[in-house]
Amino acid sequence: MQYATLKNGHLAVLINDQLVDLVTAAQAMNKTTPASTMMALIKGGDETATAAKTMALDACRQGIATQPYSDTLLKAPITPLQRNIFCIGKNYVDHVAEVATKMQEPVQMTEYPVVFTKATSSLLEPGGVIPRHASITQKIDYAAEMAIIIGIGGRHIDPQDAWQHVFGYCCFNDVSERDLQQLHGQWHIGKSLDGFGPMGPVITTVDAMPAAADIWITCHVNGVLRQRANAAQMIFDIPTIIATLSAGITLQPGDVIATGTPAGVGMGFTPNQYLQSGDKVMITVAKAGQLVNYLQ
Repeated sequence: MQYATLKNGHLAVLINDQLVDLVTAAQAMNKTTPASTMMALIKGGDETATAAKTMALDACRQGIATQPYSDTLLKAPITPLQRNIFCIGKNYVDHVAEVATKMQEPVQMTEYPVVFTKATSSLLEPGGVIPRHASITQKIDYAAEMAIIIGIGGRHIDPQDAWQHVFGYCCFNDVSERDLQQLHGQWHIGKSLDGFGPMGPVITTVDAMPAAADIWITCHVNGVLRQRANAAQMIFDIPTIIATLSAGITLQPGDVIATGTPAGVGMGFTPNQYLQSGDKVMITVAKAGQLVNYLQ
């Protein structure tokens, strides 16, 4: 199933290009809403998800509380975020190589995942405008990623059990300001500016997730393909990422983990291909829709 959050905050289900407002549908059908928000759905577990699916399918068949899909109707799927977004850096070999080349450094693979976070205030809805921050930024870059959403929390999660803790996945854009990233000697500020975390448009549940080799992640800027890779090319796979993060940190339902970007970011080109005002960035992840945003 694919779930979204409407502008009014209601949980919605996407079925055959129709958005079903689950709260409004329940009222119209004189039933109790299984979950009114995305967080309630995530925390509710399998029983809640099954009830939400059943109600949504019933409402869709009857044409109750449905409207044609448009990302203009949506907020980011989890709004507000409860905690910073966990991010994995340098998780594709080709991306490691392109960054090293630009920085005139040797190509070195890390033994452990590189981890940083983006502030909750960086979150941006599908179709939203990425702020230009013109007074402090010169080099705004895009980064197509697959984000996973934790469903069942836990600490010291074994890699073989990791998938049991995943609710679903979605598209994510790790927008970065490269000057600030280098200036501060760490990544948090350059990646946490307001609006630098577009996410959505939907969360696709993990039961619909293809095999890693079939999860293609792409980025187009103004219709031109910039990035294309599949999840099987990750240096550290999702079970390893979850095990690493949960080793001493309790992961919580609703936590978002961005799993890294492949080669083809703007800084990797010669000359650089940073975003310019008005640019359209479209990110796709297999079975997770298209995340479209524009630079102010």
